[in-house]
Amino acid sequence: MSVIDTEAPLHEAHRDNHTHRDVNGGWLRPAVFGAMDGLVSNLALMSGVAGGSVGHQAVVITGLAGLAAGAFSMAAGEYTSVASQRDLVEAELDVERRELRKHPEDEEAELAGLYEARGVEPALARRVARQLSRDPEQALEIHAREELGIDPSDLPSPALAAVSSFGAFALGALLPVLPYLLGAASLWPAVLLALLGLFGCGAVVARVTARTWWFSGLRQLVLGGAAAGVTYALGSLFGTAVG
Repeated sequence: MSVIDTEAPLHEAHRDNHTHRDVNGGWLRPAVFGAMDGLVSNLALMSGVAGGSVGHQAVVITGLAGLAAGAFSMAAGEYTSVASQRDLVEAELDVERRELRKHPEDEEAELAGLYEARGVEPALARRVARQLSRDPEQALEIHAREELGIDPSDLPSPALAAVSSFGAFALGALLPVLPYLLGAASLWPAVLLALLGLFGCGAVVARVTARTWWFSGLRQLVLGGAAAGVTYALGSLFGTAVG
């Protein structure tokens, strides 16, 4: 039987290329979702109000109100979502912890069965399970990974998710308002800056995904532009009807 030399140096190509992107999305999801939502929703909101032929001041107030309301809403929603998920995970870990304490032999046999199901020889699977089960905390981590697909030492933080969502949404929502705050008197500079922001966000996201930067950027630009166009048309329609 051949033995793998664990001390042998890695092949140069393996060392250079064997890296992976962050696929868990712990920070990426709330940050990207918050920034995109801030850009699209506030641009669409301001476009709808501007389409109703209201004054410059009303559009600015709408944009600032949309920024504040959306940022707090995103933070609260993200905090509640992540906190609920974490509470559920903690409850399941408590169940597993009690089982390991009350029925260690059964849990060891269960772990061996998992390794056998993956093709490990039964005798070897039992030896590995026995050795890994000696440390209760290590056993809990392994059972959590194998049965629940989670890492007990890397649970998401509700506070971090809330702060990330708040900051990302506020930053995205600020872009459509910024031209007005700098003296612009029409909607078009705000639309242009927001669309550039959407393209830039999409291009940045492409760095951690398999998409090309221009495809991801154009996709976000088209979606955001479509939302702004539809709400502007509705604002014009409602403004005419009300007027």
